[in-house]
Order: sequence, then C-alpha cells, then structure tokens
Amino acid sequence: MSGGANPARGEASVRVGGAELVLRPSFAALVAAEGELGPLLQLVERAGEGRLALGEIVALFWHCLRDRPEGVTREALGEAVVGGGLQAAMPALRVLLGQVVTGR
Repeated sequence: MSGGANPARGEASVRVGGAELVLRPSFAALVAAEGELGPLLQLVERAGEGRLALGEIVALFWHCLRDRPEGVTREALGEAVVGGGLQAAMPALRVLLGQVVTGR
C-alpha cells in the first residue's frame, strides 16, 4: 500500500531517514501495542499527565506502522523520534491516542 497518511482512517505520519512513514492504529496494531505496553487507556492517562516514556511512544509507533520499509528497525524509528525532537512526534502521538479514546 502506498500514499500518505489518511486522516479519515485515523492515520498519522512520522519521518524516518528522509521517508514519511504512515502510522495506522488498526485493531491488530493496538492489540499488539497493548500486549507490550499494558492497557491503552492507562497509556492515554500517562500521556495526559506528562508521564509517557520515550520507549512507550516508540513502541506505539512501531506497532502502528502501516508498512515497514526494508531496513527500518525499531531502533532507527526511536533514533528518528529523538532526532526530530519530541515536539515533532506529538502530532502523530495525539492522533494515535485520540483514536484509542474516540475511534474513527
């Protein structure tokens, strides 16, 4: 599948190594994230309290990647989030967490 993020599907995007990667909070992706991070509503609560860890953000992004280009690792995604600064990651994080709470 190609193309940019589709807001109507609750998608967001992040830039990794010059490529725009699409994050899609599908049921399967959110179940996988929840399996690693614990209940997603608690994740949303921690985010609202400013207690969301960098590793949690990267884990959520990793599980929600729509297509993983060859050579993009979870570590590379984490480095891209750090390299771009958390402020640059916030719009995508807000979209994903919004989908957890309100759905599409």
